[in-house]
Amino acid sequence: MKQLTSRSLVEAFALSEIDHRVWEAWVDESWRGWTGPHGGVIAALLIEVARRAGGRELPVRAVDQRFLGRPTAGQFTFRATAHPVGRSAVVVDVEAFQAAGALASASITFGRTIATGVADHAGAPAPDVPAPEHCSAFAMPPELLPVAAHFEIRPATGPLPLSGADDAMMCAWIALRPAMPTDAATLAILADALPPAFFPTLTTPVAVPTVALSMHLHTDLRTPAPQPVLVCTANASTGGGWSVDDIDIWDGGGRMLASARQTRRVLG
Repeated sequence: MKQLTSRSLVEAFALSEIDHRVWEAWVDESWRGWTGPHGGVIAALLIEVARRAGGRELPVRAVDQRFLGRPTAGQFTFRATAHPVGRSAVVVDVEAFQAAGALASASITFGRTIATGVADHAGAPAPDVPAPEHCSAFAMPPELLPVAAHFEIRPATGPLPLSGADDAMMCAWIALRPAMPTDAATLAILADALPPAFFPTLTTPVAVPTVALSMHLHTDLRTPAPQPVLVCTANASTGGGWSVDDIDIWDGGGRMLASARQTRRVLG
């Protein structure tokens, strides 16, 4: 199920610079998730705008995003400000707007790759799961979740969503459809591809919008990472109308690419 790159994130969402440090993009209804446009797509666009605003030559190291309002499908406007940090790092602050006002903000940290005297550590090893070609495809009904059509998901271990299981976790091989390059921006989309991690314990869906997302890159992605990638999500805690998930992503060779944490409101 390995895919060839067919288009970039810029092409997929018609991202263009319309003024100095001001960009526009279009997110159509096919990217609608449980409560609105897919949160990972908004995170991806914030990252790509930040890259164009000040981090072009440096790898993404960390993303810290907050939702400030409820987005809708359609046009988004982005404004960015770059803050150089010495000679090896840049932090770019980006805000996303629609007609209703500010919807999301993020600080994206870019940092140069350098050699040091500290031994490398590759991060947590990937779980031992079947190869993607030995895993059956799974998709939520498109009438329930249109964004599901943009992912090829092959559960590798753990329960399925809405199966009434005991375990609040999922692990699956995931690729984007149509294919896009695996970079920091698309890793944000892939990190948000699976439902909230407690969904396997349910039998009917509830609304669980993302309030905050953080993501940390474990590689500079100089070595390309083909899709599918292995995405595992586990519920860290749920209570009082809030839920926290931890997400890890590895490539097919077992290299850890990114880890993320999402804080969500539970509205059901």
